[in-house]
Amino acid sequence: MSLPNEGQVAFITGAGTGIGRAIAKKFADQGATVIVTDLTLETARETAQLLANPTGNQSHEAMALDVTSREDVHRVLDTVKEKYGTIDILMNNAGVSSMQTIENLTEKEWDFNFNVNIKGMFFVTQAALPLMKEKGGRIVNTASMAAVKAAPLLAHYTASKFAVVGFTKSAAIEFAPYNITVNCVCPGYVKTSMQDREVVWEGRLRGMTPEAVAAEYIEHTPLGRMCYPEDVADVVGFLVSPEAKFMTGEAMNIAGGANIV
Repeated sequence: MSLPNEGQVAFITGAGTGIGRAIAKKFADQGATVIVTDLTLETARETAQLLANPTGNQSHEAMALDVTSREDVHRVLDTVKEKYGTIDILMNNAGVSSMQTIENLTEKEWDFNFNVNIKGMFFVTQAALPLMKEKGGRIVNTASMAAVKAAPLLAHYTASKFAVVGFTKSAAIEFAPYNITVNCVCPGYVKTSMQDREVVWEGRLRGMTPEAVAAEYIEHTPLGRMCYPEDVADVVGFLVSPEAKFMTGEAMNIAGGANIV
């Protein structure tokens, strides 16, 4: 029995750890050849080495990529074009966060979040489009629950993730004539190394222990637990499968209900 994405080429940013790693594994399990990118080649390779090859014909590869550099993006995408000729699935997952009150927020923090979370997504999408237009394909962007539910201490991060949803919807309209669907996912409180840092930052700003912050996250999630990277990967796997062929411009919440309370 063939796999849903057998013979396809998937390109994913920010796949060295956490959500990106789980999504890369999902793509490989679905039969795609996965090009794993991250800021450092070492972390990208760590993920690539974990990927399955159920069809026996997949040739997963790791590449270093700084999504904030237009030159680096084009360098990597030119390599992909030369070696693979196409991209069937584009997963824009690279993202960063920081926490601060608006009163004390610096321009450097603001720019850091926007440069990675949305400008980097624009660079990669623009560079990948010529490789996708002829055959069509799927683009999925990682937004956040912060894109649908604002929170204090995250004004800059929230603004960047609202921008991801807006970019997704505009791209969905523009790319539809090429049979390219564009959707995004909005994870809630995801148990990752990024969250491990965030509970420390939030605890300092609010006078709480990291453990108390994490417990509050669970308390605010109706399904009663943290979101895991695999929860996000399962939804992304659906969005790039044949079953989601008529979905585009959607922001899918994966938050255990935390986005509605």
